[in-house]
Amino acid sequence: MRKAPTIRDVAAAAGVSVSVVSRVLNPESGPVAPAKRQEVLRVIDELGYRPRAAARELSAGHALTIGLVVTDLSNPFFARLADRIVWEARSHGVQVVLMTTQEDPHLEADSLDTLLDRSVSGVIATPTGGNIEKWRRLRDLGVNVVFIDRAIEELEDVDVVSIENFDSAQRSTEHLLSLGHTRIGLITGPLTTSTGSARLNGYKAAHQNASLPVDPTLIRDVPFRGDAGGGAVGSLLAMRQPPTALIVANTAQVQSSVRRLVQMGIDIPDELSLIVFDDNPWTELTTPPLSVIRQPLDMLAVHAIELVLGRMHGKLPDGARRIEVKADYLPRNSCAPLILSNAH
Repeated sequence: MRKAPTIRDVAAAAGVSVSVVSRVLNPESGPVAPAKRQEVLRVIDELGYRPRAAARELSAGHALTIGLVVTDLSNPFFARLADRIVWEARSHGVQVVLMTTQEDPHLEADSLDTLLDRSVSGVIATPTGGNIEKWRRLRDLGVNVVFIDRAIEELEDVDVVSIENFDSAQRSTEHLLSLGHTRIGLITGPLTTSTGSARLNGYKAAHQNASLPVDPTLIRDVPFRGDAGGGAVGSLLAMRQPPTALIVANTAQVQSSVRRLVQMGIDIPDELSLIVFDDNPWTELTTPPLSVIRQPLDMLAVHAIELVLGRMHGKLPDGARRIEVKADYLPRNSCAPLILSNAH
């Protein structure tokens, strides 16, 4: 069976960019030289290319629909992020179809098939890291894709919006080093994800800049789902030389990690200085209030919507955009100089 031509096939045959083809399909999105327009229309007819329903919605001025694929709505970070994206999309008159994957590549594959059946105009997604060929196929069919929070190394041509993961972990580690801590534990996400690996690299860079070795026994990379954070805390504090400070850089595991510290009766910051990657309001209500990396959800949502709409309207040049939003470090009372804490 002959494969249906895609918007990329039309662009290649006409010798133009995908954005030019998009502007031909959607005249109100931008100008195209008459000669180029005629050539694109000739190729469209020759190849028998049929724009997806989403493209017809765009050209007809109907309400657009985008897909939002997030990994886990039980994770407060993604629940709040989804809420901000839906709010931002609706302010542009765009409808959102929300899908969740539970960090399962199989569920993600089903979600992508569903979104294709719904003929969405674009997709904003936090990828699991799998389904590379399905993501490529989605783009080949003219669906604009923006990854948010995470990226896939093999898909360099996809737009990405994230926080400065490397910088955030580096700043957190440097702050603890400046307080005299040299045994700093790190709980991060799976190293197969861009967030997990970037935060580990930032942690390592801070040690390198301070001319200190990295002790791999102080590092725990744990899944985003479940309660592995508590187990990681327990194993770190059971070491013969436990850490005097801890960074929980896996947002999904912050509650589990803090719960275990409370259960163990750890005195923060006298026994352990603590920084967490979580901007949830409850972090201000603990005793003591926790020092946090606050992730700018509003800016992540704004940039993601701007990118996917810009691609849909053909207003952005070819070539992937990588936007990293600076996260704020908010020092509170959960960190103390080593000389004032229990150095074990």
